[in-house]
Amino acid sequence: MTLNPASAQASPSQTLSRGIRALEILADAQRPLTIAELADAMGVHRSVAYRILRTLEDHSLLVRDDAGRVQPGPGLAVLARGVARNLQTAALPELTHLANTLTMSAFVAVWDHEDCVTLVTVDPRHTGATVVQHPGSRHPISAGAPGIAIQSAHSEHEWATAAPRIPYRPEAAEARRRGYAASHDEVIAGVSSLAVPVRVPGGRPAALAVVYIRAAQDPDEVAAALAASARRIETQLG
Repeated sequence: MTLNPASAQASPSQTLSRGIRALEILADAQRPLTIAELADAMGVHRSVAYRILRTLEDHSLLVRDDAGRVQPGPGLAVLARGVARNLQTAALPELTHLANTLTMSAFVAVWDHEDCVTLVTVDPRHTGATVVQHPGSRHPISAGAPGIAIQSAHSEHEWATAAPRIPYRPEAAEARRRGYAASHDEVIAGVSSLAVPVRVPGGRPAALAVVYIRAAQDPDEVAAALAASARRIETQLG
């Protein structure tokens, strides 16, 4: 039997897809899951989930606790280190500076299909009133300041070419004019966000953002600090 190369390319690996889905479910879970719970979430028989988990466990992508429940493993941290490595390296000092001078959680979000995904985040020292934005958390690009900022790096015509299925928000045109994006109550109830685009050479634009419940600083001053940090990051990226 001869395998058609085109057909092979068009057919995704079901096992690989299920393994990735298992990791996504574990990453979103608020606690370790039993194998039965994970199998239900994946929509597969427990025996299928068990085989997949054994493979992931062999690569330290998940671990089991004393009760046999599963959770993300240290191997994921090793993989995550290589994701947008240059952007993470350039952004981390700026995020630390922003978080501690503004007393806000600061993070970088990247565009992934129809979502924004948090790449790296820093919370301010010496305060308990922060809004945690976990690395790997995602929300629709059509909601929140980071998505508006990413859109604002494009003109409406450019966006229609780059992402024809995602409408260009009027707020993006406004952000493009004034230099920063703002949102309130869009991603997390009661939470506000400010963001600016970061242009990544050879890649899609990202967003540098802060989130807060209430701000003592003027939004324009916060946005100016974000813009200055974004320029320094872009300089580091070349």
